[in-house]
Amino acid sequence: MTEPTEGIRLQAFLAHAGVASRRACERIILDGRVAINGSVASELGVRVAPGDKVTLDGFSVGPEGRKRYILLNKPAGYISAMSDPEGRPLAAELLSGVEERVYNVGRLDQWSSGLLLFTNDGELASILVHPSGGVEKEYEIQADATLGEDFFKAFSEGLEIEGVAYRASSLERTGPDSARVTLVEGKNREIRRVLERFGRKALVLRRVRIGALTIGSLAEGAFRELSEAEIEALRTYGRKRS
Repeated sequence: MTEPTEGIRLQAFLAHAGVASRRACERIILDGRVAINGSVASELGVRVAPGDKVTLDGFSVGPEGRKRYILLNKPAGYISAMSDPEGRPLAAELLSGVEERVYNVGRLDQWSSGLLLFTNDGELASILVHPSGGVEKEYEIQADATLGEDFFKAFSEGLEIEGVAYRASSLERTGPDSARVTLVEGKNREIRRVLERFGRKALVLRRVRIGALTIGSLAEGAFRELSEAEIEALRTYGRKRS
């Protein structure tokens, strides 16, 4: 059987589908009990690509039980919601071919762009959105005018706007009107609100990193599956930081 070059390892697919632990799934595979598209897969290096039919002892596994982890490079103009009464374009609509019902983890406002994670793994989603998870989100921003030192000082040390406290985890100037901002908690429209306090607006607000995940060469509007290593890195990221 020819091994696919993309997709998730078969033992991980079975474990995510709730068949057994990953180690137990390895034994099941080596025993020749699993088939992909009708061909027995008895080696651990085999991968499951989207659309493949997996069976265990002749019975179908997934896709309803399969956990999906999808990274989208959201373009500006799309909203982070599963439906919209106003009929605005949805980021989820860009996930063509994804059969499972996945949900965005956290949000990017309509006019922000960059990394947006979708999954049907509720446990992982809760780790990523809760501040105690310690998962950093890094953004590139470009303002409509020069960013003064008062902006950098206040956002680094912390400031309060309308009773809400805002503070960047780290902040680096990259140009007269641009910067990289890292947040952990990431309150609603935090960067935009702080910019507005100093009379600035964001022309570009782009998320380029979520924990250990970086935007890399992923084209705007494109998406990809996370690797097993990336999924594990997200699960342990908060513990590594503590």
